[in-house]
Amino acid sequence: MIFRPLLGTFLGLLLALPADALEVRVQPKAVLELFTSQGCASCPPADALLTKLAQRPDVIALSYHVDYWDYIGWPDTFGAKANTARQKDYATRWGSNRIYTPQMVVNGVKGVVGSRQQEIDGVVRSTKLTLPVALNTSDGMLAIDIEGQAGLADAVVWLVTYLDRADVAIERGENEGKHVTYTNVVTSRQAIGMWEPGAGAHLKLPLSEVMTGDSNGAVIIVQEEAGGLPGNILGAAAFQQ
Repeated sequence: MIFRPLLGTFLGLLLALPADALEVRVQPKAVLELFTSQGCASCPPADALLTKLAQRPDVIALSYHVDYWDYIGWPDTFGAKANTARQKDYATRWGSNRIYTPQMVVNGVKGVVGSRQQEIDGVVRSTKLTLPVALNTSDGMLAIDIEGQAGLADAVVWLVTYLDRADVAIERGENEGKHVTYTNVVTSRQAIGMWEPGAGAHLKLPLSEVMTGDSNGAVIIVQEEAGGLPGNILGAAAFQQ
């Protein structure tokens, strides 16, 4: 494990929608966010574990590639400052002064070493997503319906796009000579609305604006936020071409 000081209902519904060539996955038990890097020698086992966990029907798994190991010889082809900033925000929320790779964040609640499956499974069992997120597609539009639920705080509705698979030959750095398969690589993340306990959230997006560039999948995540820092994830749903 590599450390670096901090700077500054069971998923069960899997629906195929031929009209829009999308597969929709709703009501997972867990959203897993792996902070990883192609320049980190400790990361390939965690990348392989994420690929395995992504096959579970009750899990939404995402790879966030950070950029703070680029200086050691191999710039991560998916590395992004925004991903590093997200990991730093989690650390700040938990009162930590360091970030590391590989780190797996489970439901926005806790971060653990990304290659330790037993520990990850334990956090999944001890936390849960309480808010159902319904997705429907029609006439080229994506409808997002999230009912209100008392007892929860206001939350941000996020759209996270991803590339479902990428095979990378790493030519320099700590992983020189390795070919690594990456799963559900995050390509963008943007806030699209707010969810309120009383009113819920009801949004519509053109599918043509959701699936852009190299992305072929997306996740809707409802996540609490306090003081600009990410909180617990309340609910999520995913769809993929």
